[in-house]
Amino acid sequence: MTRRLVAALLTAAALTTGLAACGTAPDAPTTTSGETAAAAPANTGERNDHDVMFLQMMVNHHEQGVQLAQIAAEKATSDQLKTLASAVVATQNDEITTMKSWLTSWGEADRAATDVNLHADHGGLPATTPEEIESLRGAAAADFDGTFLALFIGHQHNAVEMAKTESAEGVNADAKSLAKSIDESRTAQIQLMLQLSAASAA
Repeated sequence: MTRRLVAALLTAAALTTGLAACGTAPDAPTTTSGETAAAAPANTGERNDHDVMFLQMMVNHHEQGVQLAQIAAEKATSDQLKTLASAVVATQNDEITTMKSWLTSWGEADRAATDVNLHADHGGLPATTPEEIESLRGAAAADFDGTFLALFIGHQHNAVEMAKTESAEGVNADAKSLAKSIDESRTAQIQLMLQLSAASAA
């Protein structure tokens, strides 16, 4: 892998670092290490139900992405993949902090309920299953990188689709800006992961 591609991986993972309603949250929502709602900029602009739904669903999706990336940061055999995974953890944790801060300031639950029936009207709640996460955790070293790439490419594709929907249907300027950044950065990540996958298969 060239140094240029490694730098591109880091750039793609970090594109959203500057950025810092459907159902209710569970009784004991999970929190992200180092989260501080006060660190995120205020979001007082106009909003609609889709903005709320997008942020709530994206919090859930990001939390799963962090789980997957943390596993890869520890278990990947490729140094480039470890670097990307570590950058993803940092970026998505920052985004979680921002999104939860906005939701809390709006008086909304800071994540989506996990009951899939509550999300049927807007295409369901995109999620990687607990079984898939555990399977990745238990993957043999020789198979880990390929397994992670296949799973995480699909996971980030879901983020792109959610972001595109927010761009089309949301009204909150900050949420739409975050959606645009997620769309661009995750699309770049997917393209780069496809290159890594092709290189490992060659």
